[in-house]
Amino acid sequence: IAAMAGRAVVPVWINLEYLSAEAWVDDCHLLPSPHPRWPLTKYFFFPGFTSKTGGLLRERDVPAARAAFDPTAAAEFWRSLGVAPPTDDELRISLFCYDNPALPELLQCWADGPAAVLVLAAPGAATEQIAHWFGETLSPGTPFRRGSLMVQALPFLLQPDYDRLLWACDVNFVRGEDSFVRAQWAERPFVWQIYPQAENAHLVKLDAFLTRYLGEFQDSESDVVRRCWHAWNGTGDMAAAWQSYVANRHSLQRHGKVWANQLDRPGDLANNLARFVLGK
Repeated sequence: IAAMAGRAVVPVWINLEYLSAEAWVDDCHLLPSPHPRWPLTKYFFFPGFTSKTGGLLRERDVPAARAAFDPTAAAEFWRSLGVAPPTDDELRISLFCYDNPALPELLQCWADGPAAVLVLAAPGAATEQIAHWFGETLSPGTPFRRGSLMVQALPFLLQPDYDRLLWACDVNFVRGEDSFVRAQWAERPFVWQIYPQAENAHLVKLDAFLTRYLGEFQDSESDVVRRCWHAWNGTGDMAAAWQSYVANRHSLQRHGKVWANQLDRPGDLANNLARFVLGK
């Protein structure tokens, strides 16, 4: 800190905070914090979901690449993964999660359901739980079937290919922060597993995001999303919540487009941060 204060040109000191949808973030973004001893001011820069925050990470070319991802591009993407193109009556789901007690119930729901479901599982906790459920060793490229459910494990995907997976699937199960943000840019229905914390502190953050995300939804559709997300995060009947959720997926997809457009208005996090620093 002393070295910063001693520079001929005093640097802009940024505290880049974690992502949160809680209401207080809007009021704390860009707050200055003068150092008690040195002639330095630290600024709190918050990523977020409104124009009162710094926005979300997103590369400049993502909207154009997403718009160019037409059926021909999607078919080529599936071929690159060794996956057949989807049929009209099939539901495609990407799955990236932490270890989740609700997953076996959801797998059974998919297996027992009337519609064909193909789950593309990212390596990690998801494939480990699925392997245990099937009693088999999962390896990329080898599908496993039970009832209406087919599961195919994926290899590790580079970010551009993971984005294409999100664009190509009907519903995306995501976790943590990075895939959670990419799912929002994908304009598709998604279900988020937030990182679990002691004493269910994470559920407050989950509800804070749901309040923002569902702000313009009708109450009945809001309840469908809330029940599904809460069940996936450990509080509710996962099978029943999923059935209601998937029945509303077309309206959820329309909402996804509206939401992504709303997120795009304040600009992306990197540009907003650079603009702030250059203005100091």
